[in-house]
Amino acid sequence: MKNAIALGTFDGVHIGHKAVLNLPDDCFKIAVTFKFPPKSVFSGEIELITDLEEKCRILKKLGIDEVFVLDFLEVKDLSGDEFLKFLKEKFNPSFISCGYDYRFGKGGEFSAKDLKAFCEKEGIEFRETPEVSLGGEKVSSTSIREMLKTGDFTGANRLLSEDFSFEAEVISGDKRGRTIGFPTVNQIYPENLLKLEFGVYETRVSFDNKIYKGITNIGIRPTFKSDFIISETYIDNFSGDLYGKKLRITPRKFIRKEVKFSSIEELKKQIDLDLMNIKES
Repeated sequence: MKNAIALGTFDGVHIGHKAVLNLPDDCFKIAVTFKFPPKSVFSGEIELITDLEEKCRILKKLGIDEVFVLDFLEVKDLSGDEFLKFLKEKFNPSFISCGYDYRFGKGGEFSAKDLKAFCEKEGIEFRETPEVSLGGEKVSSTSIREMLKTGDFTGANRLLSEDFSFEAEVISGDKRGRTIGFPTVNQIYPENLLKLEFGVYETRVSFDNKIYKGITNIGIRPTFKSDFIISETYIDNFSGDLYGKKLRITPRKFIRKEVKFSSIEELKKQIDLDLMNIKES
């Protein structure tokens, strides 16, 4: 079978990426990607919409047969010609797809125009996907990150293949929640995932093929300070032991900022208000 490759970082796997990933059905479909966006490797500020595991899951759900993850540090010093030679020798592609803004080679010296010229020379079918817009706005991972940081989940999710969410294992907490009548599950917020504003969110909690309403505090819990970013969720109408189980948290709406309470009673009153908020939605 012939190989078709799609080139891109594909962070978030948004609707613009889906056009690049639409490869011929008579080919073995390969997404050639990076763990982190190259720009973030240079800046040291890594804020992913989807981590590698999540990205691979979505790509395969969209029909990609194999996800090949490039080590950016190993290819960053390759010239454009050397990178093209690598693609040819590694994948022997009959079809190559990329976005209009795809760049490669040391310092991003080559563009989609150079890739097109290479494909024409080698007899490889080539497709460059133009800019994708929705409602007059350019669809990009950068704009989606900004939407998520400001709590605009509706806007961001319109542009994503799947609603923004994260999955993590439930860890043992201090069990303080159950003593005040609101037992919670604790998860370490995934490393390198974009940092949402610290605060309380209406969420959907998924596990065992069921979905529950929840309220989730993401932050450092100023009332009972933690040393790392924690996701602490009260699951409405659920009781049971979830330690060690992986739960998917899907934020739906920002409710309020994270605040430090002066007493347990004040905290309990606020949680009651938060619960009323999600039950009315």
